[in-house]
Amino acid sequence: MDVLVDEKYYEVAKPASVAERLLIAARDRIFDDFVERNRPGPLTTIVDVGVSDVISNGANLLERRHPYPQNITACGLGDGADFRRAFPKIEYVKIGANKRLPFSDNTFDIATANAVLEHVGNEENQQFLINELVRIAKRVFITVPNRFFPIEHHTAVPLMHYTDRGFEMACGLLNKSSWTDETNLILMTRKKLWSLAAHLPRNVSVGYTGLRMGPFSSNLYLAVH
Repeated sequence: MDVLVDEKYYEVAKPASVAERLLIAARDRIFDDFVERNRPGPLTTIVDVGVSDVISNGANLLERRHPYPQNITACGLGDGADFRRAFPKIEYVKIGANKRLPFSDNTFDIATANAVLEHVGNEENQQFLINELVRIAKRVFITVPNRFFPIEHHTAVPLMHYTDRGFEMACGLLNKSSWTDETNLILMTRKKLWSLAAHLPRNVSVGYTGLRMGPFSSNLYLAVH
């Protein structure tokens, strides 16, 4: 049996659960916002960095919904055997964590990364990933969970994740303390996204996506062009 790199990220969103249905609804809206902002056509090349080796209805929504899968290059940390079987028209490239992406400058029209930036470690690693996506593509669309969504995405902790101390206490009580380690998760806010992209010499926008609830929306996006 293949060892799944991303299995821990789907502990809450079990197949056919309410959590998975909410995840699918959020990611459907994320896909719609991705299309609206980037207008990919039949010849648009896309690189999706950080695809999941978990094959479920809630994972890899771009690959499931994009009408031109042959134009997608998918990058993941694992060997991707299950991914390749599920999406045979999509090229899969194995990458290393926090390593330079194996593509030349401006190889792609669009680079995207969904629910990846919050898992790469410290702020230096986060900026490195953003810089790499900007380097290899003309447009970039990054999405992350919003810290201020009422239920934390990875642990199902309600409300207490609004503060670091509250999140630490809740995770301790639920035996989920590994999620308080920044090498596993950094809770993201709109202000945090802005700060990570402030150095870029291109047009940047940050906003809400996913399940729309104003500042309590489920997800945030960072768009660069």
